[in-house]
Amino acid sequence: MNTSAVNSLLAQMRVAAAAAGLREPSQAAPTIGTTGKVDFAEVLKSSLDGVAQAQSKAEAMQKAFVLGDNSVSLSDTMIAAQKAGITLQTTIQVRNKVVQAYNDIMNMQV
Repeated sequence: MNTSAVNSLLAQMRVAAAAAGLREPSQAAPTIGTTGKVDFAEVLKSSLDGVAQAQSKAEAMQKAFVLGDNSVSLSDTMIAAQKAGITLQTTIQVRNKVVQAYNDIMNMQV
């Protein structure tokens, strides 16, 4: 397996976590003076854009591999396809949890 692809995936996961307002447990607390505001709509849009980009990248790599492009390896193509599938499944599960939470809140008696 290509270690640069794994490092790239890890970096992308860290960027996505930072965009969602999450931080790793080993990181120190944010410095004083920084705003902790995160716009939900922006995070949602960037996440959906990331899913779309991952799917289009995987599709482009699959087409290039099928057409015989020597610069695209089978392992990189499969990794891109798996990343796209995982991001899609994650998005679907998050959507399901949000819908379930909404239904739970709507069914609460006041």
